Amino acid sequence: MTDSRHDPWRPSAAYLYVLHLDGPALAWEYLRRHPDYYRDWRRHHRRPTGAVAQRWGLRGLEIPGLDARDVHPVWCPEPAGVVQLHPDLAPAPDTASFDLWRIAGHKHLFHDGKHLALTIWVPGRWRRFALAPALAHGMPYVRAVHPDDPGMSLPADERAPWALCVARPSRTALLEAHTLQALDGTLAGARLREVAEALYGPATVAADWHADSALRARVRRLAQRGTVLMRGGYRRLLHDTSAAQGRLHVPTKRP
Repeated sequence: MTDSRHDPWRPSAAYLYVLHLDGPALAWEYLRRHPDYYRDWRRHHRRPTGAVAQRWGLRGLEIPGLDARDVHPVWCPEPAGVVQLHPDLAPAPDTASFDLWRIAGHKHLFHDGKHLALTIWVPGRWRRFALAPALAHGMPYVRAVHPDDPGMSLPADERAPWALCVARPSRTALLEAHTLQALDGTLAGARLREVAEALYGPATVAADWHADSALRARVRRLAQRGTVLMRGGYRRLLHDTSAAQGRLHVPTKRP
């Protein structure tokens, strides 16, 4: 018999990376767990069609076995908060010049079918940029953000692509990690009590688990929330201002 205690979804440490994901990265984490997406990827990834990818809000199918640290999906339409970089047509003498190699952080540069897209991760924060075709190394540049995007509310230095900001993960970031772990347990066929033991420990469950307990209701809401996000709710993480830096508040009924 297989020892279920070693199921890959049980160690909470495996979900620590989720604490630092932003909205688009979290959206991928929920989408890649969808059984129908996995089926479409197996059937069509060798000969992808636009219609199949667009069904999921993507321009192309990505490998569902890779998490958000290794995959940067091209979403359609473009997520909120993307900063556009354009050549400065009237630069001042002290205007900064574009230099990709001097930008701090882990960089991922790719062409999304329209322009070069740049994703940068610095400790605790993601930044996403769209590079104008005319922008070249050494050119003075300007930043442009859509008026409805949450990035417009950030201070100017926080919108800079090389801004370093390390923050303690918030309670809402922890909610996303717990939601994904609960979703994985549910998809693996685990009972809610087993999910609770993985999240909070056997001692806590032994003391607080009963038919009307708050702990049981909390775990049930986590599993339900994960299912909702996986089955289409992930799209709100891409475009709602509340989804910036991986935050999404889904109203839940109180027990």
